[in-house]
Amino acid sequence: MLFRSKYLLMHLDQGCLLWHLGMSGALNFQKHLPPAGPHDHAELITDRGVLRLHDPRRFGAVVHVDHLDDAQATKLLGGLGVEPLEGDFDPKAFHAALKQRRAPIKQVLLAGDIVVGVGNIYASEALFMAGIRPTTVACKISQPRATRLHQAIVQVLSRALQVGGSTLRDFSNARGESGYFQLEMAVYDRAGEPCVQCASTVKQIRQGQRSTFYCPTCQKP
Repeated sequence: MLFRSKYLLMHLDQGCLLWHLGMSGALNFQKHLPPAGPHDHAELITDRGVLRLHDPRRFGAVVHVDHLDDAQATKLLGGLGVEPLEGDFDPKAFHAALKQRRAPIKQVLLAGDIVVGVGNIYASEALFMAGIRPTTVACKISQPRATRLHQAIVQVLSRALQVGGSTLRDFSNARGESGYFQLEMAVYDRAGEPCVQCASTVKQIRQGQRSTFYCPTCQKP
């Protein structure tokens, strides 16, 4: 199995399955599972157990393609940016891509067409680590600041993987295990609390219908 952004790519003897969890979907893998409920929409039965997609809001999907260069796969995967934890995530190329964007840096990171995998939580945390205000226009970010952000993205995502992701409400992995990155978050979901570095009050704003958290002292425009 491989990951591409928010897609899980599962190669079969015939073709490939592309799994997407949407906003509320979850995969559960067990040797034996109880009967499917109203929000269980897909199952893959293997000789090691059952993989089931549970998706109350129905934004997830399972797509079968013959090859990853098929039109349907290209439509879903072709516009995605580079993977942040692989060698293609180059700091100079990252800065060059930012120079072409006039949107706020937080929204550029979430768009996923420059770099994938930097969701709402990790974008806020990486921008704090890099000392960049989330409202800063992407094309105004200098090469040194872009390099710091590049490093912060890699560091934040690597650490999140080590501790199993972030469980704020009901997230769990395919075996039902919670993540623990939320215990280390510096700004996300900490509006009104003191900054862990300078003790200034952490602020919350809305960007593109998503909550953004930042320190007005440590993060510069």
